[in-house]
Amino acid sequence: MTRRPTIIDVAREAGVSKSTVSLVLQNSPTVRAETRKSVRAAMARLGYVYNRAAANMRGSTAGLVGLVINDLRNPFFTEFATSLQMALAARNYATVIANTDERPDLQESVVGTMIEHGVSGLILCPAYGDTRAAFDAIARAGLPCLQMLRGVDARRDLFPLIAPDYAEGSRAATQALIDRGARRVAFVGGLDGRAVTQERMAGYLDVLAAHGQTPLCLTGRSSRAFGRDAVAQLGTYHADVDAALCFNDLVALGMLTGFQAAGRAVGQGFRVIGFDDIQEAAEAYPALSSVHCDIAGIGERAAATMVDWLTEGTVPPPETRTPVRLALRASSGD
Repeated sequence: MTRRPTIIDVAREAGVSKSTVSLVLQNSPTVRAETRKSVRAAMARLGYVYNRAAANMRGSTAGLVGLVINDLRNPFFTEFATSLQMALAARNYATVIANTDERPDLQESVVGTMIEHGVSGLILCPAYGDTRAAFDAIARAGLPCLQMLRGVDARRDLFPLIAPDYAEGSRAATQALIDRGARRVAFVGGLDGRAVTQERMAGYLDVLAAHGQTPLCLTGRSSRAFGRDAVAQLGTYHADVDAALCFNDLVALGMLTGFQAAGRAVGQGFRVIGFDDIQEAAEAYPALSSVHCDIAGIGERAAATMVDWLTEGTVPPPETRTPVRLALRASSGD
């Protein structure tokens, strides 16, 4: 068994109920000696270690979950952190939040501090780079840990991933642009080589291949500034491009600003679709079409998953992809 064994694994190994295992762990006199011996033997075979701190937390009215975010300046991650914190609070769990500013060294530091202060579990929107030390520390501590929105550590048996179905989102968005008459669609934003960029680009590449169109990928920082600058780059070097799928809404909003400054219409002229559907997307002018990732729903799912893991020993599957949908507005001609 590569993951940390749970009380459910012990019950299955010993051929008893989970409640019986719990009674053995509590040294209840109601359990027969033979059953107690069988359960203890199963624990030894599996290498099960009783987490008394977690057990004490389950018996109380509150627990503490560490939430580590790679970039709280990005509204997508801010909205996620808020929805998750509120969902945990509804379940009587407190949340301690840290922003790593995409720095692996800072991530290692804050994770270590949270472990020292006794968090019962961790939820990470991980930074990119050399992150092994932070995840190794969590593994040594034996704490439940979810990777959220982006997967960095490949040990999904220890650190399961919950993220939107990015590939399906880009597939639907690209097809929508072509259905609306786009003759050449560019993919704009996202740092080259990162897994999340490749995932958000995958559906775009599939659809263009099916339609015999040549892809154009302008990778770079996922910021408004990059989106604004991309408008000038497209106008100068790629005048045949008449639509863009953006890595995220920040890039798309920057493109809207760039087109406005250039005096070019967006919607019927040049079509733009963003990604994430942050709150500002619907409030922009023109209103920004976007791949809706249901950030609030993902926060609720993450909270429920973590609480079930802590209280019931229910280990989530290695990877969960949540559904996405298109929110079509004026920027794509809708």
